[in-house]
Amino acid sequence: MNDAQKSPLLLYDGVCALCNGAVAFILRRDRSQTTRFAPLSGPTAAHFLASHPGLAGIDSMIWIDPEGEVFTRSAAAIAIARHVGGVWAALAAVASIVPSGLRDAAYDLVARFRYRWFGRYDACPVPPPEHRARFLP
Repeated sequence: MNDAQKSPLLLYDGVCALCNGAVAFILRRDRSQTTRFAPLSGPTAAHFLASHPGLAGIDSMIWIDPEGEVFTRSAAAIAIARHVGGVWAALAAVASIVPSGLRDAAYDLVARFRYRWFGRYDACPVPPPEHRARFLP
């Protein structure tokens, strides 16, 4: 297994301001600096989704951990918080107590209105130069 396969990968909605905010959040807090990112509209995500047909239709966030386990919706947010660690991991532990049906209902509500509430870009923003190597097409 190469280093890229040992790194977590976040597939995200590249034009969503909230999703890009999540990417910036991870970039600031990922002490290991190993997380990779790819927009859901790109070839990396298309290749991944082609081999995971059960994920068809997910349009906000997919987290693939270093072991290849896939997390979506609120479980993805919790996995990300655990990955960045610190107080966020503690908050993830608390959030994990909430039944997934309730967490996912809240996640789905935010996801449904994310463009209206947080905005939308015309195109996927260009990542900062110091982090570009971590972004996949």
